Amino acid sequence: MKWTQVIDPLDNIILSVLVAILPILFIFWALIILKMKGYQASLLAIVIAALIAILVYGMPVRLVVLSIGHGAMYGLFPICWLVVMAVFLFNLTVRSGQFEIIKHFMASITSDRRLQALLIAFSFGAFLEGTAGFGAPVAITSAMLVGLGFNPLYASGICLIANTAPVAFGSIGIPITVASQVSGIPELPISQMVGRTLPILSVILPFYLVVIIAGVKKAKEVLPAVLVSGISFAVLQWFSSNYLGPSLPDVIAGLGSISSLMIFLRFWKPKTVWRFANEPTPTYNADVQHTGGQILRAWSPFLILTIMVIFWGMQPIKDVLNSIGQSQFEFPGLHNAIQGADGSLLAKVFKVNYLSAAGTAILIGSLVVIPLIGLTYSEGANVFTATLNQLKFPILTIAAVLGFAYLVNDSGITLTLADALANTGILFPFFAPVLGWLGVFITGSDTSANALFSKLQYATAQSIGVDPIVTVAANVSGGVVGKMISPQSIAVAAAAGNLVGQESQLFRFTVKHSFIMLAFICCITLAQAYLFQWIIPAYEMLSRSKSIINQDVSRGYVYLIGLAILLIALSVSIITLSKKKASGSTLTD
Repeated sequence: MKWTQVIDPLDNIILSVLVAILPILFIFWALIILKMKGYQASLLAIVIAALIAILVYGMPVRLVVLSIGHGAMYGLFPICWLVVMAVFLFNLTVRSGQFEIIKHFMASITSDRRLQALLIAFSFGAFLEGTAGFGAPVAITSAMLVGLGFNPLYASGICLIANTAPVAFGSIGIPITVASQVSGIPELPISQMVGRTLPILSVILPFYLVVIIAGVKKAKEVLPAVLVSGISFAVLQWFSSNYLGPSLPDVIAGLGSISSLMIFLRFWKPKTVWRFANEPTPTYNADVQHTGGQILRAWSPFLILTIMVIFWGMQPIKDVLNSIGQSQFEFPGLHNAIQGADGSLLAKVFKVNYLSAAGTAILIGSLVVIPLIGLTYSEGANVFTATLNQLKFPILTIAAVLGFAYLVNDSGITLTLADALANTGILFPFFAPVLGWLGVFITGSDTSANALFSKLQYATAQSIGVDPIVTVAANVSGGVVGKMISPQSIAVAAAAGNLVGQESQLFRFTVKHSFIMLAFICCITLAQAYLFQWIIPAYEMLSRSKSIINQDVSRGYVYLIGLAILLIALSVSIITLSKKKASGSTLTD
């Protein structure tokens, strides 16, 4: 027996919206006012959403339970799988003592916390977003900043806010690929439209981050470096998104921003080194010098992480790995049991791509790294056990958050809110980014938000005479500023920043910045729709005729062999350089 979603269960859209928004308002109230722990707020939000789904939307109890279970399973894999592996890799680096060398290296570039935040949270985080996405950038960069001595709250908050600019092009451009598939607009025009919106934010964001950390006066002291960081990133993001497509903007812009800032800091230094209040004085000792081999060895975990996620993101490799290491099943009792408001049945297929998942790439990289950084596999196992213990509450939180997200989507609660926004008439372009923001807040993923709302954005724009690419791109761009307050992202950042149980503080830290940036993108979108239409790229809709493409997995095997050779060569180089250093030390003694 099928259950059909309803958009207006109370036959009054205003009343229906007031009821539908209650679970979301509860999350804000629980985290901001009650200061609840993340997993507590998420579990209670599930209870409220379940009651509304059953009593107001008429969703059967059985489907409510199954929907929550489906979301929780997705939270465990692949989301938690990736987060655990990312934190595990970082913990290995700390346990081995290599992170002390990294801290010394960073201090040799700059001891200034403002500039370290730009290098790691903004530039390196963008690069990681482009290669891995799905929580890895915030997990890695938060842990790195805390390890460098940052205040944990600022470290996690700054990384969440910095993660806005690159999210649209994350995971090798998957959010835009999904928006294209759902809306029927080709990838490149969507990439171009987003690439004519977000670079404006990218220029401003570095200065905005430094103001949050140190205030306006202290931000002005490092304005030259801030401009180098932001402008280099924005220009490369604009160029690659407009001329190369959605796959590489984050990778190119992230690497370009890192390189530009590091080169600039060779010739320019701030007059004063800024650090947090009550922070110990810098411990950088200029007399201590590390060889190139030592620095390479210390950075090897993150270098191998980068190599792994880049190769794992290549489609030929994904095809090979999925052909031998993926299982899927129709979720029992839920698959095709819900009929959407448009009459289509909702497929509920759970895929376990245990080989091609980004978390697996990081695990393999960690296994390669363990002997390179001087640990035994027994010590690595102990670190893994400690990591699981460290993340037990974040794992519960993420599972609960995804259970909540799936429930509000399957029950039609999300559709009620979307329908209300879609009925704002000529003002819809202003509210179009809010839909993306709402989708990412609920699901934690810009990809998921685009899957939810891209078709609605397209249809609504057509009905009011606005080019649909404006609102579809706005869904992508608006979603990026919802990432920083998504309960899923908050849980990941809290876990990496040792703030477990303090998610409410982190939420309060980021929420106002999310609203400020959302309003900024809303105004840009409205202007693009009516005032600056010349900025809209020309395009033709995708053909809906499906062609059958025979996958040739042989290329994937070639790429995997190349990856293995690259890892072996890198490992041999690191070991050789380490032995030379050890031999040199013995002779000196």
